[in-house]
Amino acid sequence: MKSLWQKLHRVGDFLHLPDTPNWLLAVLSMVFLLRVPSFFEPYFYGDESIYLTLGQGMRQGLTLYKDIYDNKPPFLYLTAAVGGNLFWFKVILAFWSLITIILFHKLVKIILSKNEKAQKLSTLLFALLTTLPLLEGLTANSELFMIVFTIAAFLILLGERPSPGRIYLAGIFLGLGALFKIPAAFDAPIIVFYWVITGGFKNWKKILKSTFILMLGFVSPIVLSLIWFYFEGALPEYIKAAFLQNVGYLSSFRPGDVQKSFWVKNAPLLIRGLIVLLGSLLIFVFRQKLSRKFILLSLWVLFALFAITLSERPYPHYLIQAIAPISILLSILFTEKSPEQSLAILPLAVFLFVPVYYKFWFYPTTTYYTRFIKFALGAQEKSAYFGGFSTNVNRNYKIAEFLTQSSRQPDRVFMWDPDSATVYALSKRLPPIKYVADYHINDYSSRAGEAESIASNPPKFIILSNSYPYPELNPLLKRSYLLINQMEGVNIYSRIDFAPTK
Repeated sequence: MKSLWQKLHRVGDFLHLPDTPNWLLAVLSMVFLLRVPSFFEPYFYGDESIYLTLGQGMRQGLTLYKDIYDNKPPFLYLTAAVGGNLFWFKVILAFWSLITIILFHKLVKIILSKNEKAQKLSTLLFALLTTLPLLEGLTANSELFMIVFTIAAFLILLGERPSPGRIYLAGIFLGLGALFKIPAAFDAPIIVFYWVITGGFKNWKKILKSTFILMLGFVSPIVLSLIWFYFEGALPEYIKAAFLQNVGYLSSFRPGDVQKSFWVKNAPLLIRGLIVLLGSLLIFVFRQKLSRKFILLSLWVLFALFAITLSERPYPHYLIQAIAPISILLSILFTEKSPEQSLAILPLAVFLFVPVYYKFWFYPTTTYYTRFIKFALGAQEKSAYFGGFSTNVNRNYKIAEFLTQSSRQPDRVFMWDPDSATVYALSKRLPPIKYVADYHINDYSSRAGEAESIASNPPKFIILSNSYPYPELNPLLKRSYLLINQMEGVNIYSRIDFAPTK
């Protein structure tokens, strides 16, 4: 305990926490309090359950991508493995977010060096927008983990003239962000375009050298990850899942376009890329009339929005990638009295266009906290509180309880249901195949093929719902399984050699 306390002190000294102003301590305290209800959430969010299931697989000695699968880079699953369960996963996110806010405050002190009011407002806006349920700020998604690396990199690059070593370190940070989620890679060109626009072509040799060093730093952690998975015997699976399959993911939200030509299918993506280039060119043309901070923030918004709209999916947590520059631009709009106070409306309008055009989803904030307060005060029972998150939450907990009471952790179980990953994560039981979610099988394999794999390594239990059939498993069920339990439209089959004697 003494050693842990000493380590926390060292972290605090590194972040200069003793020098933290009272108003920022108040913001950090508020953020922590706003995150407390998330510690009591049930397992209901599908992506979190997938991360925790893969984390559990790592804890049980499975190799990512080869033995257990999802299509994101490895760091999110590693974080989930460290957490071990949803509570600790959320706690890690809470403290991660506090560190992110502290670093963001340090960054805005550089960007808004002469405007203390804007520093405070932008920090407050950033803290709230990355915390409240509105943009899934309480959910352990990649964006909330990766933005700290972009902020840290920019903090290094925008400080005093960075040395080659510091530029390389900034590149490493950007690469680490990409190992949480690939779209973080689009934060790297922001600083390169910023160098070109503010430095001009007369400094092209210096810019080219700095860009090379930055990119070298960026690829370093990615190369190390490739080496790691090579020695784990899973390099092809890693490259395919974390990198190549993400290319297909970009267009899979428009399944009707699959048979169209490359140019037709990817026209929206190419148009958005052209908009980024034209926007950057426009900033370059008017660079003499713009401040460095406005150039940086406008580029940041453009590239972040390109990353956000890659897949055209309307998930609100995608917007987190752009919240840092948006918070700063809003603070300029509300506090500065300069021509750029009005100009800030332009990048802000572009940002607002995206969630409107792509019909992004948003989540209620007041309802979330009201429901928790009722639960905390005893005005709402646990089952009712859990049921408010999803209609299947209580059912999933009953299934998981059955599995934990009727099997050992090494035993394999298979569930075919949209909530299968939730049950795996809750019960800490893993499937006999590498896929943990139904869409993994539908998108990257086939039900018939996986039915054969399940038959060759039959799990102790197979769980099927009446409303979500898997007819390809019927021959195996008839041959080797008995129906031993039913609950809320779900049938639980036990392998005959495991089934209780009647």
